[in-house]
Amino acid sequence: MTNTKIPILVVEDEEAIREGLIDVLVYHGSEVESAATGPEGLKLAQSGKFALILLDIMLPGMDGYEICNRIREDDRDQPIIMLTAKTSDEEIVQGLKLGADDYVAKPFSIQQLILRIEAVLRRSKTGVEQARTIQLGNLSIDTENLSGQNGSHELSFTKREIELLAYLAQHPDRPIPRE
Repeated sequence: MTNTKIPILVVEDEEAIREGLIDVLVYHGSEVESAATGPEGLKLAQSGKFALILLDIMLPGMDGYEICNRIREDDRDQPIIMLTAKTSDEEIVQGLKLGADDYVAKPFSIQQLILRIEAVLRRSKTGVEQARTIQLGNLSIDTENLSGQNGSHELSFTKREIELLAYLAQHPDRPIPRE
């Protein structure tokens, strides 16, 4: 069992995009919840249990700008990435002024989105705290200090060993090729 699965909320009304994002994020080791409407997304976002929120702007019931604004009233540190087809400078500026951490235009590259998510999480306290320790039964691994503890036995790891252990811990239910 590991605590490295990062909880992400996807608020997107287009089902194909929402399901595709969920699949990609789960594949990359995240726990994902989703909402298809603005009010549903706001309610989930305000639960405070997500390390990151991917937020579409054009949503039924309440737009992403309003959701972002309402989240920021409660939590200035909640990482938010806006996803949208709106790409004019005014719209990007509006989203960033409301407190979004990043802005990704549709259509987007999955690889670029994953890298932006990782960058926002690195800058946030939540992402750093969750990614620092891997717990596997009695084995506790400190990824930052390349060390571990198995009961009272101290362990040391190379950077490559930590990368491999972190990858394996993030994908416990998936067979991983030797390469």
